[in-house]
Amino acid sequence: MKILSNWLRSYLPELELADKKLAEDLTLRGIAVEGIFDLGAHGSLFDMDITTNRVDAMNHYGIAREIAAIYNLQLQPLQIELPAARPVNDPYPITIEAPELCGRFTARVLRDIKITPSHGLIAERFRLLEQKLISNAVDATNYVTLAIGQPTHTFDLDKLEGGIVVRLARKGERLRTLDGVERELDPDDLVVADHSKPLGIAGVMGGWDSMITAETRNILVEAAWFDPAAVRRSARRHGLHTDASHRFERGAHFNAPPVANALVSQIVLEAGGEIEGGLVDIVILDAQARAANRPAIRLQVSEVQRILGATEDPAGITAETTESVLSALGCKLEKSGGDEYAVTLPSWRLDLDREIDLIEEVARVYGYNRFANTLPDFAGSVVELPFAGKEQTLRRTLLALGWNEAVSSTFCSVTDAVTFAPQPDSAVKIGNPLNEEAGMLRPSLVPGMLTMLGGNLNRDIENVALFELGTAFSGTTDKVEERPALAFGATGHLGASSPFHQPEAVDFYTLKGAVEELLSKFSARSKYIDAFPIESGLLPEWLHPGRAARAVIDGITVGYFGQLHPNEAQQRKLKQPVYIGELYLDRLYRQSLRQPAAGELSRYPAVRRDFSFVFPDMVKWGEIDAALESLAIPELTAIEPKEVLRDPKGLRIPTGHYSLLIGTVFQSEARTLRDDDLQAFSSAIVQVLKSKGGHLRT
Repeated sequence: MKILSNWLRSYLPELELADKKLAEDLTLRGIAVEGIFDLGAHGSLFDMDITTNRVDAMNHYGIAREIAAIYNLQLQPLQIELPAARPVNDPYPITIEAPELCGRFTARVLRDIKITPSHGLIAERFRLLEQKLISNAVDATNYVTLAIGQPTHTFDLDKLEGGIVVRLARKGERLRTLDGVERELDPDDLVVADHSKPLGIAGVMGGWDSMITAETRNILVEAAWFDPAAVRRSARRHGLHTDASHRFERGAHFNAPPVANALVSQIVLEAGGEIEGGLVDIVILDAQARAANRPAIRLQVSEVQRILGATEDPAGITAETTESVLSALGCKLEKSGGDEYAVTLPSWRLDLDREIDLIEEVARVYGYNRFANTLPDFAGSVVELPFAGKEQTLRRTLLALGWNEAVSSTFCSVTDAVTFAPQPDSAVKIGNPLNEEAGMLRPSLVPGMLTMLGGNLNRDIENVALFELGTAFSGTTDKVEERPALAFGATGHLGASSPFHQPEAVDFYTLKGAVEELLSKFSARSKYIDAFPIESGLLPEWLHPGRAARAVIDGITVGYFGQLHPNEAQQRKLKQPVYIGELYLDRLYRQSLRQPAAGELSRYPAVRRDFSFVFPDMVKWGEIDAALESLAIPELTAIEPKEVLRDPKGLRIPTGHYSLLIGTVFQSEARTLRDDDLQAFSSAIVQVLKSKGGHLRT
């Protein structure tokens, strides 16, 4: 936004500060000046960035008000002088049929005016701002918007029929706007109309048929207050972003329309003409209560001091400082006992709503740079969640396996809540949902995971492996219970492709391997994967029967995983197989993490011995391994089956037998092993293997 420093100084005759210093101080107060351009004798041009919540500062008078508060200067009132009006029997007819969308509407009739080019101060300021000049009547409305921030409009009175009606558009109505585009109006559009046709989209843009031309002799000056949401909807619907909509969307000043109407009339009448009748000012009381007559806010000076802390001034933020700053910003303070005030808010500051907002204003105008550099008081220390270590182990494991962490919404639809809730009727309904697709707190992380997988597939990303560590909800609106959960889903191929390694297609065993790896991080008496028979009906309905399983630790089910049910995949338009699962971490976290144990390496040499035995086919490796372990030889540190041979012809190895080469490693932690030690160990091994039906191969 462009602001002229000399225009600001016209409202602040006592301001003597240099433009550069003025720009720095405004920036420190949140009214950012991003660039300064020297205009010579005309002062400076400020290129400003005004935040969206400060619509009151999107004009010269609003910024001048900020400067007056910063430097404790007197702000000049607006000079308005209008000639006496020619009396009429009946005021111009104005009707508001949508009072919930139009809270105030002012109108003034000007007769026998002259349409001329703008000159003098207006032309000079428009030139400096690179603003296009059109005619005195149109330029007056633009000038007032730049001056006080209130959009206005002028209609050619002779083109209006009957009077003004502010209403919703009718289905099928069309309007040619001032940009020359004919638009079809929506029944949700708020329009300013006469008794036969729409004249403009309220708060956005006027109409072509009632615009000011060189032949115009009589005009109607309009200034109004429109509901921000209604203006925003219409502006976006028609793809229009105007200076008027920019301000109305953010909440215009409710009490500004009469002033703006008078300023526009004053400028137009400088070229000639007269006022017919008085100002028509229709006020909707409900809107006035919401926007202008808001209840007072309770403010305690002790709370201001507590939150803002110490300043460079030893006296700090005093009651006098608080009262001075807020009064300069337009607030009215009334003491209600001790250090407490009842603060009536200015009608142009809709961004102020709570006590903390007022405290922020005190800090902002006082100057953030004037506060002492101190750290806030802190007692205690950061407390880690009891399961933080377990959660980090799960995250680290999945990342190492090639999965990517993702985050989904904590809300879901009613359909998803019913489908994926672990327990019937356990999902929690939201009282004021954003939309129908986010009306429930998620009882499971699975619907969010499916949404993310579908989003990737819709963007032609066919190889996806995601997991999410989050919170699932259950209970009622009165008492919501939270539990940690882990969802994981994959489709396509897993792993990077290289000349030496081809990625593997995701299937049931991909998830099974990941689940087993996760469960292996926890210590438990028993861990297993249980695949239910298809006819059991015990698996969740969103999993494919026969292609899914559950994970069990110490007899407790801690999760389900498998291929997504075809019906669910079809509903979500997933065209390739998707594998999905969820672990109930509140159950898994009951188990402790396995603690790795490491001992010192022996300083003495290891000795390797191989034994070649022939066993009947009925003897399995598990029996052999258990027999060797039963010897309980401390020095036997490793046992490994190294080679298995069979002879189909039965020449060297009898039919029904196999040859097994067993590798062993002996090592003592106390001394070097001697030959007689090794002989004793070997004899024991041979004897126990013979007891299992084996004999040494010769």
